Amino acid sequence: MPRIEVSKNAPAIATREALVDAPIDEVWAVLSELAKWPQWNESVTGMEVHGPLAAGTEFRWVAGGMKIRSRIEEVEAPNRIVWSGTTMAIRAVHIWELAPADSMTRVRTEESFQGLIVRLFARRMRRELDRALEQGIGALKNEAEMRHGGAG
Repeated sequence: MPRIEVSKNAPAIATREALVDAPIDEVWAVLSELAKWPQWNESVTGMEVHGPLAAGTEFRWVAGGMKIRSRIEEVEAPNRIVWSGTTMAIRAVHIWELAPADSMTRVRTEESFQGLIVRLFARRMRRELDRALEQGIGALKNEAEMRHGGAG
């Protein structure tokens, strides 16, 4: 089965990377416990997960004030998780990839937005997506490093 990727020709696409001072298993533990996202990510204010961390599991959440319906598309623990989602006629694909880097973890996150509203407001949507990924990867880094006792 081919890997799911973000839409490279989407009107809005963003990528962020960070080096996290924690082992990959600890970073994965933070990222993969979807129900606990509101505890460490201030932009996530609600989360309902309807099943295990596996392809096909759906979850509904509130992020940045928007209600989002998502579905896990791929899980390759502890290296990759992909989900798709919709909100206000925006279709998104979000990918998180983790890789060991000595005693740390290199984290890469990428997301694309598609839909009429995204085409109409592409510049604004790109800015919003950039900010969201920056905030999300920063929150993940802070939580993983705090749990590990690292720099934070």
